[in-house]
Amino acid sequence: MKKVGIVAKTRLTKATSHLVEIGAWLEQRGVEPVYETATAALMPPGAARHVADKQTLVKKVDMVVVLGGDGTLLSMADCIGAAGSGIPMLGVNFGSLGFLTEVILPELYPSLDAALSGRAPIEERMMLHATAIRNGATFADHIALNDVVVTKGARSRMIDLSVWVGDEFITRVKADGLIVATPTGSTAYNLAAGGPIVQPTLDAFLLTPIAPHTLTNRPIVIPVSSPVRVQPNIEDEREELYVTFDGQAGFQLQAGDEIRICRADRTLRLIRPSTRSYFAVLREKLKWGER
Repeated sequence: MKKVGIVAKTRLTKATSHLVEIGAWLEQRGVEPVYETATAALMPPGAARHVADKQTLVKKVDMVVVLGGDGTLLSMADCIGAAGSGIPMLGVNFGSLGFLTEVILPELYPSLDAALSGRAPIEERMMLHATAIRNGATFADHIALNDVVVTKGARSRMIDLSVWVGDEFITRVKADGLIVATPTGSTAYNLAAGGPIVQPTLDAFLLTPIAPHTLTNRPIVIPVSSPVRVQPNIEDEREELYVTFDGQAGFQLQAGDEIRICRADRTLRLIRPSTRSYFAVLREKLKWGER
């Protein structure tokens, strides 16, 4: 690796000293650090640094190090996916252990060293490719690592969604919304909405209604071989429906719109610490076995 991108959570001032140290550590090993624009603003002025915005950065580097939480990592994952890049990403958590940002600060440099030398375990995480269709034309196109969510606005009491898997109509969901998640996203909004936890190396879609009107309308896990289509049934122009992608981008839907979701062509390559397993993370985060 010749260049490593460094991205920190916005306004994470307590990361400043670590950003300086990581840059110096990389340079001592002949690797050039490239700082994301807002991340560079957290650092002391004066030093000459290679700086780039997120979209440019992912095209220039061989790996990305993210300092912050899962939301910061999701933002970069979506950029990497949109760029069609296969660069790996290492997530370093500031605070409690994250589901995606699994590396804690004491593990930072051993994990970095393992990544640079090719010894670090890397997991391939499935991503979603979502397109929004209006009047027969695509008007939005997004890559998402966790989920695509269709949900009601503040003035809507309940929304009505028609759902297809491939060409087969599945059901009409009357609820506060619907989550279409990856196994990686099963521990995010999906988990809060009562959906199942699915090991992230599996190939599956999770369809989880949010506060369904009918209690028998339950989450379902389906194979990724067929795309999912979601169409809102809007009968009152005062209804507000929105679609969001990883909670990073979104827009309001209109009657007749359709969201099409399939497996993305590329996976996200996530560098994991060798010190704990996925189930060890679950035990710690979800407090399994504790009274």
